[in-house]
Amino acid sequence: MNATILIREIMEMLGTSAFAFSGALAAMRQRLDVFGVLVITFATAIGGGTIRDMMIGNTPVAWLKDQQTIAVIFGSYLLTLIFRPYLRHFSKTLAVFDAVGLGFATIVGLQRGIEANLSPTICITLGMVSGCFGGVVRDVLLNEIPLVFRKDIYASASLLGGSLYFLFASWDMFRPLAATLSMLFIIGVRVAVLRYGWEFPGMKTPEE
Repeated sequence: MNATILIREIMEMLGTSAFAFSGALAAMRQRLDVFGVLVITFATAIGGGTIRDMMIGNTPVAWLKDQQTIAVIFGSYLLTLIFRPYLRHFSKTLAVFDAVGLGFATIVGLQRGIEANLSPTICITLGMVSGCFGGVVRDVLLNEIPLVFRKDIYASASLLGGSLYFLFASWDMFRPLAATLSMLFIIGVRVAVLRYGWEFPGMKTPEE
């Protein structure tokens, strides 16, 4: 395994773990039972990657071929259960984990598209799908309007970060460095959104 693939695998595990934490915390916030929390944890962690792999024909999807992914998700679930008395004191914990997951998953999804020899535009879209749709699955299962469909700056942060990756690549930047900077940009945008309350204007019907 060369260094680039190893770095991507580490990023994928970190992104999976971050989404697993965010899913578990969201389920606990809705007061689900232990099994319900486990289902939401898995759905959030694997949702985006599953859709991405199905879109590019990478089947069986990645998590079915890699038991390490299952172990990471289950381990994150157990840690959330153990430390839930402390995590509930941090109102922004869920959003921070979600931001980290978005950053990692976007870049991993983008790189999967590059490996499949797809165009930069499609790769950026795959990165957005990989980063956003686990959260969509989570919110739908919890009967909430998905964050990506609200005024919050979410999918656009993923798309901008993916575009930044190809801009760096066009400068012949070392690929792992380009991936890291793009990922940090996405996370930074999401943290800034949380800190300053940035959002897009909402749409309404003419008579409202």
